[in-house]
Amino acid sequence: MRIGETLAEQRREAGLTVTQVSSQTRIRETVIKGIERNDFTMCGGNFYARGHIRSISQVIGIDPEPLVREFDAAHGSPEALSAVTAFEPEIPVQIRERRAPNWTAAMAVALVFVLIYGLVRVFSGDGGQTRTARPPAGPAARPSPSPGPGGRALPAAPRKQVELKVKARRASWLNVRDAGGKEIYTGIMRRGDVMEWSTSKRIRILIGNGGGVKLTVNGRDIGAPGASGEVLRLSFGPGDPRQA
Repeated sequence: MRIGETLAEQRREAGLTVTQVSSQTRIRETVIKGIERNDFTMCGGNFYARGHIRSISQVIGIDPEPLVREFDAAHGSPEALSAVTAFEPEIPVQIRERRAPNWTAAMAVALVFVLIYGLVRVFSGDGGQTRTARPPAGPAARPSPSPGPGGRALPAAPRKQVELKVKARRASWLNVRDAGGKEIYTGIMRRGDVMEWSTSKRIRILIGNGGGVKLTVNGRDIGAPGASGEVLRLSFGPGDPRQA
C-alpha cells in the first residue's frame, strides 16, 4: 500500500475528517488531500513533505517513520546541510546592546494579568457553544432520600465531583478539558480502550466519532452520545446527566 493510501485509510479508521486533521496539524486541506493521492507537489519540497507525513501520522495515531523511509526511497534521502548553511540568516541581524531587565515593570504587568484573569474567572459563566448530553427518555432510578426528624425526607447531598468514563467501541479521537480549559487528555482511543477522569465543577469533551464511544457520567451509563463519524462537543457537571 502506498503512503497516501495508508494515511487515508488510517485517518478514516480513527474517525477523523480531512478538516479535523487540517485543524490539528495546521496543514491546508488541499495539501492533505493531495498527499492522500500520493501527490506531494503542493508540499513545497521534499523537506516539507516529510514534515507533513510525520504531522499527519501523529494525529491519526500511527508510526510515521516507515512512511518517511518509503518516501525517501521514492524521492531520495534528504541532503545534508552544513551548520553555516542551516543557520545563516538571509538578512543580516542587527544585534542591539542588551539592557538589564526592568523587574519592577515586569512584576507590575504580571500582577495586572493575574487580576484580569481572576476577574474573568469570577464573572464568566459556562459560555461557549457546548451542550450537555442527555440520556434517552425513560424512567431513571434515583436513590431515596434519607428520612429526617419527624419522618420528613432530607435532600441528598449535592455531588462535588464530576466523573466521566469512556469506553471505545471503535477508534475515536478525544480531547478532554476541565472547567478552566486545562487539557486533561488528547489522543486516539482504540477499540476496547477504557479511560476514566474525575474533576470538580465541570468536564468538557470533544469527540471525533460520536458513535464510536460509550459514556458513563457520574456512574450512569448514557451509551453512545452521537452517530458514527459525528463530531460532538459535550459538557458535564456534578449534577449530570439530567433526565430529558
